[in-house]
Amino acid sequence: MAEVESIKKDATLKSIIIKSAIALALGILVMMLPRPDNLTPEGHRLLALLVTIVFLWVSEAVPIGVTALLAGAGLILLQVQTAQSAWAPYASPAVMFVLMIIMFGVVLNEVGLASRLMYYLLKFAGTKVKRLSFFLAIGCTITSSVFHDATITVIMVFAFVPVFMSMGLKPGMGHKLPVFFLLLIPMASSAGGFGTLLGGGRNPLAIEILQTFSEGQIRIGFLEYIIIMFPIMLMTAIATWTVLWIFFRPTEKELVGIELTDPGPMTTKEWGVLVVFVITFILWFSGDLTGWHYSVPAAFAILGFCAPGWISFRTICDKFPWESWIVFGAGVSLGVAMLESGAGRYLAETMLPLLDGKPMFIVYYGFGLFGSVLSSMMSNSAAVALMLPITLPMAELMQMSPQSVAMLAPMTTSFIMLVIGCPPTIIAYSTGYFSQSQFVKIAIPWCLCLLLVCTLSMLVYWPLIGFVK
Repeated sequence: MAEVESIKKDATLKSIIIKSAIALALGILVMMLPRPDNLTPEGHRLLALLVTIVFLWVSEAVPIGVTALLAGAGLILLQVQTAQSAWAPYASPAVMFVLMIIMFGVVLNEVGLASRLMYYLLKFAGTKVKRLSFFLAIGCTITSSVFHDATITVIMVFAFVPVFMSMGLKPGMGHKLPVFFLLLIPMASSAGGFGTLLGGGRNPLAIEILQTFSEGQIRIGFLEYIIIMFPIMLMTAIATWTVLWIFFRPTEKELVGIELTDPGPMTTKEWGVLVVFVITFILWFSGDLTGWHYSVPAAFAILGFCAPGWISFRTICDKFPWESWIVFGAGVSLGVAMLESGAGRYLAETMLPLLDGKPMFIVYYGFGLFGSVLSSMMSNSAAVALMLPITLPMAELMQMSPQSVAMLAPMTTSFIMLVIGCPPTIIAYSTGYFSQSQFVKIAIPWCLCLLLVCTLSMLVYWPLIGFVK
């Protein structure tokens, strides 16, 4: 037995050395390539670091949290960013918001609201895997168009995990059923964020950039935005479920061993937490009036959970997946560095002109793919802010509709290929049920298929409603 363990350790050590060597070699190779004139030295070094970090993440050569810390250290070591600039994004408003949203999930689970929600969901949708997953995909997508996709993800993830645990399907055991559901939830939630202006910051940002570009001549209102985007969002919900069902269908036909026991009347703790949640949502919706960043109501919510004694902050910290939060911080830090070093602009200026003169379908799909790739390495709002100032002038030169190009951005930046791409995937990954390599194998075909759905919808649906002539 001891000999077997020794062999496993040697194999693991050998794998770590080989993967780390490959990652380092890739980075050095990029560094040795001639630097283009329109790429800054800092941007060149960043791209070399990015190749190394992404390979380490996807291959999982070392723990993902360790790689996340190496990302910040690498930015300083290669003089891409100062120490202050490299580490500050790890505690940026967006990252702190994700921290508190994940804490919400711990609270939901601990006070019993997650299991209560699961009871009503199973009572409505049943325990048949196909029916339940379809309703789940549609529900996550639609609700994420109104509420933050991270909020919907954390609620549903922490509702499902106890069910899988009760079935004996624990993390790291290789069971396909929980992986299927815990991939479906964040992907469906992320795919719904563009449905209304409330779904995410990238949506109003795209409208604002379009309005500025057109010098105020093109304006898209709240209801008009819904008419333009919401039907396409429903298509992405169905497409998300279809892709997951085709590529990762579980063998189980039903959730077995689940007893639908009525949880009874809500406890004082549950009522208290629910009231705090409702108040928090109201404050989020009132953000235009209060001027508060969305992390402020989230912080007040944590106070509301802990101050009355409904849950202790120590319990929240003990059960919090800190590694995943650090990974999201690293993703934000690398995204900021891409913007500030000019690496992102270089990629845009190099790749997007390749679409000039191509058929309209290829141009739209190419724009969308570029937005998706960018969003996989930085926040979707940052991706929109980077791509539109480049794609809108290109659209004008190519005699394309600027409205269509602007509305394409919030759609396609909703689809990501790496775990670090958005809070929902980080939240689901924190459960430990799936690896980064598993995610990438599903996320790439999912992303490519949804880009196809969106491109075809734009070319068919938008002319029908008179949005693009």
